[in-house]
Amino acid sequence: MHHINGISREQISFKTLEDGVCNNKPVRFIDAFSGQLDLVKLGFIINTLKVEGRPSYQSSIFIRIYLYGYLNGISSSRKLERECTRNIEIQWLLHGIMPNYKSISDFRKNNPKP
Repeated sequence: MHHINGISREQISFKTLEDGVCNNKPVRFIDAFSGQLDLVKLGFIINTLKVEGRPSYQSSIFIRIYLYGYLNGISSSRKLERECTRNIEIQWLLHGIMPNYKSISDFRKNNPKP
């Protein structure tokens, strides 16, 4: 009996993040919308780049994470972190950046009003 077989896990393939997200997906709207926001006027704290140590994430990354989370009913920072590591759509949205739950949570804590 013949069965459909998948490809070998060791098989090299050439795919981009762009290939994994259709044109009509809501993450494309989030990307366009968040790109137009003036975070300073909206009252968000903008992290400045540090001279020493690890650089900080751009605030727009966290805006995108939270918009994605609200759209998909995910509010937990740990669940959002998990989505960043396994969901191709949010990886596309964040350009492959995968912040940890503490960074995600701290952004919400530091920006309670907006």
